[in-house]
This record gives sequence, structure tokens and C-alpha cells, in this order.
Amino acid sequence: QVQLLESGGGGVQPGASLRLTCSVSGRTADMDYMYWYCQPPGKGREYVGEIRRSDGHIDYAKSVKGRFTISEDNAKNTVFLQMNHLEIEDTAVYYCNADGVGKEYWGTGTQVTVSS
Repeated sequence: QVQLLESGGGGVQPGASLRLTCSVSGRTADMDYMYWYCQPPGKGREYVGEIRRSDGHIDYAKSVKGRFTISEDNAKNTVFLQMNHLEIEDTAVYYCNADGVGKEYWGTGTQVTVSS
């Protein structure tokens, strides 16, 4: 079993930055990938980016590449999503996802609201 808890969301103006944190507990060694997803208002869940835990390979959705950065602190079982140059379209609930050994786990999400 793996538990995920996102934090760091909030309300900001366009152009601002936020750093989201995903705290991971449980059988984390079984997890091959950590993902970030977002769900904008009235839309389905969308892929934001991922980190492959075996070698640290990272990939991003085109919409956030160059603005968002994923990193992790293995010692603290924490994954981060640094979001810079936020846009109104980034408004969403952001979720952390862990995937491995045929299972996946989700956190409960953290709200990010970008408005002027």
C-alpha cells in the first residue's frame, strides 16, 4: 500500500510561482514512476509530467515544458512540482500518482487557482 499527500496549492496571480509537494509513504520501493496530473474545472484529468524512479528520467506535457520542473528527494520520499510563470489556464486540482507492480495510487489533490 502507498499513500500520497499533496500540498502547496493556493491562489496566485498570473506569472507567479508555486511549488507543490507530494509526500509518499508506504511501500514506495515498488513504485516505478511518479506522475503529476491536473484536473481543470469542468474537464477530465490531464497529464502534467512524470519521473522514472530507476534513473530519474523526467518528461513533461507540452503545455508545461519549460515552465514546470519535477524533482524528487528520495531520502524524504517526496516529489516536487515547481510551477513557474503560472497562467490562468493552469488553474486546476493537481494530483500526485504513483505507479508500479501493476498498481497505481492517487493522492487527494491540491487546488491551484491562477487569477488576476
